[in-house]
Amino acid sequence: MTTASPGAKTVHFVYPRDPAKHASPFCIGNEVGDRLLRDYPVKFYDWRDRTRIQPAPGDVLLGHPHRRKGTVFTASLRDPNFSRRILIQPYAPDMRQNSYTDQSIDACDLFLTITGNHWFKRIGESSFARWQPKMRHMDLAVDRAHFPRLKHGFNPPGQRKFVYIGNTAHLKNTAYLSRLRSECKGADISWIGRGKKSIPNVESYGFVDFSKPEAQALVQRFDFMITVGNLDPNPTTILESMAWGLIPVCTPQSGYENAAGIVNIPLDDVAGAQAVFDRLQAADEATLLQLQADGQAALAQHYHWDRFYAQVRDAIECTDSPPIRPATWAERLKFKFFDLIV
Repeated sequence: MTTASPGAKTVHFVYPRDPAKHASPFCIGNEVGDRLLRDYPVKFYDWRDRTRIQPAPGDVLLGHPHRRKGTVFTASLRDPNFSRRILIQPYAPDMRQNSYTDQSIDACDLFLTITGNHWFKRIGESSFARWQPKMRHMDLAVDRAHFPRLKHGFNPPGQRKFVYIGNTAHLKNTAYLSRLRSECKGADISWIGRGKKSIPNVESYGFVDFSKPEAQALVQRFDFMITVGNLDPNPTTILESMAWGLIPVCTPQSGYENAAGIVNIPLDDVAGAQAVFDRLQAADEATLLQLQADGQAALAQHYHWDRFYAQVRDAIECTDSPPIRPATWAERLKFKFFDLIV
């Protein structure tokens, strides 16, 4: 139920949303949508909907475009009645993920960029550099009620276990995970999830429902959540596992770099990864408990949905709409090429 004041502008929110699902992308649609209802009249659309919004003058468009032609965000974007047009979606400098967004960016006032600090500070070095003036950094968040603290101690030195939680999409770089399992001492890695490919050498538990007691008992066997993406914006599994009390171990190219409570492992560098495994396997309990405490503090202070939504609301209420330079012909052709082949 909305508590918005009469006459408030309507926000048309385009994002995957399902209250029964707590994983990304649904958690974003659920948490932002629920908070929008407290402040505005809201109309919800799935990003795959094939409709064209008929806004009243002054309404706001907020949401995630879809690669498919004729879907709701891009079909409605240029309606002159919108007073604000705000794009919100994950970002990594990967044409396979983001090429289609180039057709929307010029008409948007802001791009709320869901990504880690590693990628945000490198936008200027990427093929997406012309977007930068419109981009605002949005760290992800987690509802700790859905991911309760499960881990209070760690396995003995030399016997610690890692778990990868996720799929086998190209951005997850799971071939490297397989190499680490087979080539590194102390890399006892298992996999919870499913994908179109297998991960050789890695024991798979398949998909599990983390709301079930048996799934939570499974999580407690592990000490670290590991993910080794090469083009991953910032997976929610890092924050979810941190909420459980596991220590996340990730490549900077999974988004998080030098972040409190998170251990970085180098990308595609087995020798460098071995040094990280050696350090984690040898660490005393007090060291790991401090890493865990650092992560818990970061969740409380920063990685929460009230902070995330405050940035969304600020984008709605402000008048910022920085210009960006037009794309060159070479840029347009490059984006169009990838948009056609993906």
